[in-house]
Amino acid sequence: MTAPVKSSPLGLTVLALLHHRPLHPYGIQQLLKQWGKEQVVNVGQRAGLYRTIERLQAGGLIAVRHTERDQQYPERTVYEVTGEGRAVTREWLEQMLAVPKAEFPVFPAALSNMLMLSPDEVAPILDRRLARITVQRADLERQTAAAPDGLPRITLIENEYLLAVLRAEERWLRGVIDDLRNGSLTWSREMLVAFEAASEQPDADAAEQTSRSGESSGGA
Repeated sequence: MTAPVKSSPLGLTVLALLHHRPLHPYGIQQLLKQWGKEQVVNVGQRAGLYRTIERLQAGGLIAVRHTERDQQYPERTVYEVTGEGRAVTREWLEQMLAVPKAEFPVFPAALSNMLMLSPDEVAPILDRRLARITVQRADLERQTAAAPDGLPRITLIENEYLLAVLRAEERWLRGVIDDLRNGSLTWSREMLVAFEAASEQPDADAAEQTSRSGESSGGA
C-alpha cells in the first residue's frame, strides 16, 4: 500500500495538465509556461518538477504511458493520470479552493521585525518594494490585456486574483510609506521599552497581590 501523497500547488497543476493529455516532463514544463502557470507555481527549477513527478508516480497518481525515442532527443518518458489520480486531483482542488491554508510568506515575517530599523530607514526600503510591485502589476496587466479577444474569463482567473492582490498591496504600501514620512507611523527604542515596561507592570502587581493573599491566608 502506497503512502498518501501530500498536496502541493505544483503537484495539482501537473495532475491537471495530465488530465489534458499524456505528457513527458519537458512537455509539462513547456505547457506550464505556455499557459502562464509560472505565475502561480514554482517551475523555475526543473529538478523540482522531476521530484514532483516522482512523488506522484510513487503514490500511484500517475503512471508511465510509454517511452518516446527520437534520434534528435534523449529518451522521454510519457506519463498519464491514473483513476486514483483523477479522484485525488478533485479532492486537492476542492480543499485548496475551500480552505485557507496557514502559510508563512516572508514579507509579513519581515514586517513583524521591522521595528529593528528606524522609520527613516524603513521608508526607502519600502519604496524599493513598491517599485517592484508596481512593475509586477503593470506586467501582469499587459499580459492579461494581450490575451485573445473572446477568451473565457475562467482561463485567466488566476491573473485576476493576482492583480487584485498586487493592487491591494500597492495601495497599502503607498499609505504606509506616506504615514512613515508624515510621522503618523513612528517608533523608537525608548518608546518600545516604555511600552514593554508598562505592559509588564500589571502582571507584577497581580503577582504581588496573589502573594499577599497567600500570606494572609497562611497567617489565618
